[in-house]
Amino acid sequence: MRTMVTFDRSMTLLSKWIPAAILMVLLGADLAATQELPEYGPARGTLVIVGGGDDKGTGIMETFLNRAGGPRAKIVVVPTAGGNKLANGQIKVYREADVVGRWKKRLGIDHIQMLHTHDPKIADTEEFVKPLREATGVWFEGGRQWNIVDSYMNTLTYREFHNVLERGGVIGGSSAGATIQGDYLVRGAIAGPQIMMTPEPNHERGFNFLRKSAIDQHINTRNRWDDLIPVIKKYPDLLGIGLSEGTAIVVTGDRFDVMGKWKVAIHDNTRLYQPWEKPYYVLSAGDVYNMKTRKIEKLGNGTQAPPRTLPKLVPQPMQESATP
Repeated sequence: MRTMVTFDRSMTLLSKWIPAAILMVLLGADLAATQELPEYGPARGTLVIVGGGDDKGTGIMETFLNRAGGPRAKIVVVPTAGGNKLANGQIKVYREADVVGRWKKRLGIDHIQMLHTHDPKIADTEEFVKPLREATGVWFEGGRQWNIVDSYMNTLTYREFHNVLERGGVIGGSSAGATIQGDYLVRGAIAGPQIMMTPEPNHERGFNFLRKSAIDQHINTRNRWDDLIPVIKKYPDLLGIGLSEGTAIVVTGDRFDVMGKWKVAIHDNTRLYQPWEKPYYVLSAGDVYNMKTRKIEKLGNGTQAPPRTLPKLVPQPMQESATP
């Protein structure tokens, strides 16, 4: 009761100085902002999460680049999943010309650079993160996702990845670069990708761009349709997302659009399945899915015409993020 009385008196005092209509708008806007905060995806920015394989002809990369600002985008490519060390134990060296060359050839962009280190101490320095401070898009290449964790988890670089999204930018990635975007890191075991749930505590978590999720890839070509079942059984609060090759989900807030060549498997523990059903269902290109309500909001026709050229859309304005 005391709380209610205090609130009523506060409202009375405020109403003397602020017209009622304006006061209600201010209070309503603040309440709406709180209610609309996404539960799964980023509050700002976009995620492009690809199941690996060949994406040519799908429009996925064109969509990523357009969301990052089109021809004016500033892209950072992270090849670290490809490995930090060679089989003989030597540090693996990446040539920037090789990493960014195929991007320039395919998409015709100039503002692109590589970001890589095997050493988390380097990843925790101001000098190393400079490219991320201006980046409008970051792309994680494929390989083994635990290599990305070893290099960047809990470093300044990790925080700057998240800041790209907070400015309204784009995080994308394929294969291992898809799985790293989730919360629980499937196939994070050093021993091999056949192990779905790693025994290594330092390789259990992804970068959590897409919260409360576990993301798998190559589910069609490597027959991984059922592989997320034990993960969701152990962690029923997670949403399991299995991606086919050449197929992507484009995430904004709590919704994503499916685009590309094939299917996306949704492992949803809140859904009632019949005894003869597998505990997941599939989405097709053009479908729109709400992760918060766990409902398909729009059905596509299973095909999606890719853009022939890079769409000429005005990019969303980026906001400066505070330096951690």
